[in-house]
Amino acid sequence: MNDASGQLSIKGQEHWTNKGPARLFMWEKRAPGGPKKGTILFVHGSSMASQPTFDLQVPGRQGTMDYFASQGFDTWSVDMEGYGRSTKDRGLDATISEGADDCAAASEYIMKTRNSGPLMVYGISSGALRAALFAQRHPERVKRLALDAHVWTGQGSPTLVERKKKLPELLKNKRRPIDRKFVRSIFERDHPGTADDNVIEAFATHILELDDSIPNGTYIDMCNHLPVVDPTKIFVPTIIMRGEYDGIASFDDLLKFFEKLPNPDKTFAVMPGIAHASFQQKNYMIAYHILLSFFTQPEPIYSTYKPGQAGTH
Repeated sequence: MNDASGQLSIKGQEHWTNKGPARLFMWEKRAPGGPKKGTILFVHGSSMASQPTFDLQVPGRQGTMDYFASQGFDTWSVDMEGYGRSTKDRGLDATISEGADDCAAASEYIMKTRNSGPLMVYGISSGALRAALFAQRHPERVKRLALDAHVWTGQGSPTLVERKKKLPELLKNKRRPIDRKFVRSIFERDHPGTADDNVIEAFATHILELDDSIPNGTYIDMCNHLPVVDPTKIFVPTIIMRGEYDGIASFDDLLKFFEKLPNPDKTFAVMPGIAHASFQQKNYMIAYHILLSFFTQPEPIYSTYKPGQAGTH
């Protein structure tokens, strides 16, 4: 079935899983005719739930989950605890580590429900940190790992310099309020003009329908506790996707992280004209193309790499 812009419109299905006493909301869009290329788990960032990030519906644009489902992937997203439709009343900080636990619960549910085998995993911003830590803990569940708007030590990050000024405030409260002005600031802080106004507005509307406040845990981690991920312990094939104008991590920080990844099946991709929120940018099709290319890359026929062995890269 096609929508008004002539693109394939794919029906979503909601799922729920448990992480201890917490309920996690999951959203699935399946490949028409079955997943010929695998199954993707999308992991959202600090300031919004999963559906606005990965299933945003704007006339004339194809949402992320619709695009990858149309390319032959089953696609899933999950609201981290404290966000969207997942449990919000346990007073959790929603740290990076707790987010990695959410990814573990989601992956277990997907692999059991769909018999999918290991997943393609994409995370953006603090979602990249959650996804990386999840891959570090559960390499057997991750086929390929994509880290977009990622940060390692935080050195040279203009965004984190500004964020640290608000740290005393963040430490006082479990959650911070969000509004339309805040969502707009995500697109204006690095390089204004990289996203269309109607997309920013639709994004803000969808975010605020689900949340009027969000947890502070990832912000505190990114200001106070970096690094939270050890690149030498990420054994799965990995791509680092970095927007040209993204202020969350310096090139230097990411290149040092990239260098330490032991698996030789690794890619560093720069996305021209893109700031922080890749899938909401004017150049979003570049992000889709890079990610599709990495997720459909043939596995090496010849390789001497053995996970966990030093000196194999």
